[in-house]
This record gives sequence, structure tokens and C-alpha cells, in this order.
Amino acid sequence: MLTSEHSIVEYEAGRAIPDRLTQTRHRHYVDYAERMLAVYRTGLGRQRRWLHQQIEAIFADEPNCPVRRIQAFCKLLDDKSTFQTDPAGKASRLRLEVFSQVACFHPLVQQSDQLFEHEEGKAKTALAESLGMPWDEIDRALYADVMAYQPLEEFAGYPDPAALLSRYNVAQLQACLYRAESMTVVATEDLKTIVRYAKLARLLHEIVRLGPSHFRLSFSGPASVLRETRRYGVNFARFLPALLACEGWSMTAIVRTPWNTRATLAVCDRDRFTSHLPAPEEFDSALEESFAGKFGPKRDGWQLIREGEILHDCQKTFLPDFTFRHDDGTEVFLEIVGFWTPEYLASKRETLRQFRHHNILIAVPQASVREGARILENVLVYKTALRLAPLMELLEAIRGKRTAGN
Repeated sequence: MLTSEHSIVEYEAGRAIPDRLTQTRHRHYVDYAERMLAVYRTGLGRQRRWLHQQIEAIFADEPNCPVRRIQAFCKLLDDKSTFQTDPAGKASRLRLEVFSQVACFHPLVQQSDQLFEHEEGKAKTALAESLGMPWDEIDRALYADVMAYQPLEEFAGYPDPAALLSRYNVAQLQACLYRAESMTVVATEDLKTIVRYAKLARLLHEIVRLGPSHFRLSFSGPASVLRETRRYGVNFARFLPALLACEGWSMTAIVRTPWNTRATLAVCDRDRFTSHLPAPEEFDSALEESFAGKFGPKRDGWQLIREGEILHDCQKTFLPDFTFRHDDGTEVFLEIVGFWTPEYLASKRETLRQFRHHNILIAVPQASVREGARILENVLVYKTALRLAPLMELLEAIRGKRTAGN
């Protein structure tokens, strides 16, 4: 993703309008994109600063091209690149050795004369012999720990120029969301996929049913839960490409402007932004995946179903992580809380109260439980993983009550 320093946003009549390259106004950028990709494809072994200089040169004659746009392209190309690094700290030790040895030759000149006798070329030759490596190799390794001087090792690239330009447009949308305080998504399709991606992005959310197959998802942001930090805005940004991959949705976000006012960013599935994401993983977290693996598809007559049902109570909507369905028809739902805040846990408790006519279990991390707090009978407390024994006891207790009631 881009950083805030690459973000280009216009604010007009209360709207936030991120920079976007269009097929009508910026058709010639396809050629620029091809040339940029060629620089990196043929630039193996070249230093990062040289690559960036070539990208800047491509836009030298392009009018009305902001510097931030060029820097953003460099960042997106770097994101697909692998550069040689110096994790062992060899460069700093090499510099110490080089500067120590050449100190006696100071000052160095290109051509010796009556005042200065030490030539740069001869000093480099003597240094190479002393260190037992060619000067070119010394020169490449001398500042290998400085990002600008790191050589390109591999470039994964983009499928074609259009893909790079499309990625730029989405990246500018994402960068705008760094300043988001809240986000609302109205969905008519792909609700389960949208919710799954929201959980993967660690977004706290509530779902309200507006009508048949019509839902509103409200995502709180840093102003309400993380005390004005931008960390949650980054989660909004990570969620965006996943949302773009879905259908039947519209999104509005309230973003804080540089003048400390508020503006609205509005996007929908008809805006023709293209997502680069693959299909979502089956599980939202390693915790859920580990639990499903331990439980298996069926255990003691209980079938495990991933996100089996969407529960409704008036306008309130709840999508549990798992459904347990017994052979005798007993149904129990499980919600696993991983990422949490006190406000989010309070919201979950209210959800459980509203859906109390359903059999719902909730698993919460031990760190979220206050010392001395009373643990409700439908709450499972875990440290790093869910234990099956207490879960099975709860499932059988619920089944026993149902059987007794019949």
C-alpha cells in the first residue's frame, strides 16, 4: 500500500475525491506504465535510487503530474520488488575498514601533482588488494544497508500496464481511508464474503437488516475505539480491495481533512475499481482454523458448519462464526472474539441479549475478562486456543435442556 505521504486527495463541497487515472483523460499513461515496468524488468542489479530516477525521467515532460503521483508509482513498483539487504550488518563493518585504510591517503585527487600525491584510482587498487575483492564489489557493498543504494534482486511485477494503473487508483482510495473515522457499507449481495473480509481486516462492525437481502454494516474507527490513532484507518484501507471484489454494495466513509474538518468518501461497485485480491481464505484467523481442524467436520453427532446462518431479530443481524447441528436437530451457534475493545465486548453482550432465544456460545480471550468477573454459562474463556472438552460439555448441556423440554 501507499503511505500518507503519497496520498493525493481533493476536498470539494464536503466530499473527499482521491486522485484517479481515467481512460479518457489519462489514456497515454498506458505507455508510461509500460515504460515503468520495463525499467524494473530490465533493472536487476540496479540500485533503488537509479530505478526511481528512471521513473522520474519518464514523467519529465508530462504536464500536471504531481510529484506525489510519481513517488506513488515508485512505491507500488517497489512493493512488487525484492531488494538486496544487509541483515548481518556487513556494510557498516566494511565502511569502517575502508575508511580506516584510506585515511592515510587523504586527500585523494583524480590526478596527482606537486601538492597532492595520492590518486583515487591507485588508492582503490591498493584497497582492493588489501581486502581481497574487486573495487566494483566493494563499491556495491559499501552502502548496502541504505535503502536508496540497495540493488534490485527480483521483480514480480504486474500482469500488464493496465494492472499497474488500476492498482494506483485503488491505492489512492486506500490512502484516503487512513484518515477515516467511520465507514458504512450497504450490501445487497455477498454479505457473508464482506463480513468475512471485515473480520480478516480486524474491523469491529455491526449489521442492521434494512430489508430482504439488504443490509447495512457499520464499522467504527479510531475516533470511537482507538483514540484518534491511524492504525484503524489502515485496517479500513486493507479491507477496501476485498470490498471491491464483491458485488451489490455501496460504501461511505467519514474522513478527517488536513484542516481538521470532515468530508465524505463515497464509492460503490459501479465505479469500476478493480480488486487485485484472490478469493478469501476459508477462515478469518489461525484461531478459527485451528479450532475447526481439532473439532473436525463431525464429532459425537455434532456437525460443524462454517458461517452457516444469518440470524435476524427485527433490524438487527448476527452472523456467527460457526454453527453446530446435532443429528437430533439441536442447533447451537458459536462466535469467537479475537480482536476486541471494551466497547466491542459490550456490543457483543447486547447482541447476545437480543438473540437470547437462540442457543449462542461466545468464546472470549482471557485477557478481556476482568478479575473477579462472573463468567456466564454460555461463555468460553480461552488463552491461545479453544479447548474442546468444555465446549462439548456446553453443547451437550444445551441438547439436554432441549430434549427435556420436548
